[in-house]
Amino acid sequence: MAHGHNEISLKAVKKVRQKFKDIDLIGGNLATAEAAIDLIKIGVDALKVGIGPGGLCTTRIVTGVGVPQFTAVAECSRTAKKYGVTVIADGGTNYPGDITKALAAGADVCMLAGWFAGTDESPGAIIMKDGMKFKAHRGAASFLAVADRKFASEEISSVDRLNTVVAEGVEALIPYKGKVADIIYQLIGALRSGMSYCNASTIAELQKNAEFIRVTEAGLRESKSHNVRLI
Repeated sequence: MAHGHNEISLKAVKKVRQKFKDIDLIGGNLATAEAAIDLIKIGVDALKVGIGPGGLCTTRIVTGVGVPQFTAVAECSRTAKKYGVTVIADGGTNYPGDITKALAAGADVCMLAGWFAGTDESPGAIIMKDGMKFKAHRGAASFLAVADRKFASEEISSVDRLNTVVAEGVEALIPYKGKVADIIYQLIGALRSGMSYCNASTIAELQKNAEFIRVTEAGLRESKSHNVRLI
């Protein structure tokens, strides 16, 4: 669920755990230590962390609710580690280095939907636009996705009722990227390099050795290529 720390969600997770005692159960989504504790008490094996960090998500803008992903991952991970519960960082990786940061902050796994959109293996046909290749990509709470679900569930039966759709995501065109293996190779290479800078050969060592500092806007600009014209 988009909001895994509410009464309905908690009751559902508890019911699933009681009925299926031997399955691996993931609770989420969540973004606070309080939510982590409540789900852990129910008996989840993993927590899916992230309220609004996805590249196609507009939840924070539309609803005014959410937590910056790094803060959410760090806070939930500190709690989860005490109980041996796995943390999944769901979204917020705009650059390869963000994967390194998420793992260093305490995540055990990163979900990478946007990175794989636009590849041969992703759903959808290739779209030609202005001489370039694209694939369509939409958020789970985008207008079209929500409308599809409402029609499928017969919650709405006429296009005249589409004004009842309140979207928390967008649809977009993603540049065609080719084989997913090439994307994975680049991401793994970036992570390996990031870990080497922290003198870490395992994720556990990365989490132990990593040190975080506050970065200003000037520091962020300095981190990217600058004073050049890209070719």
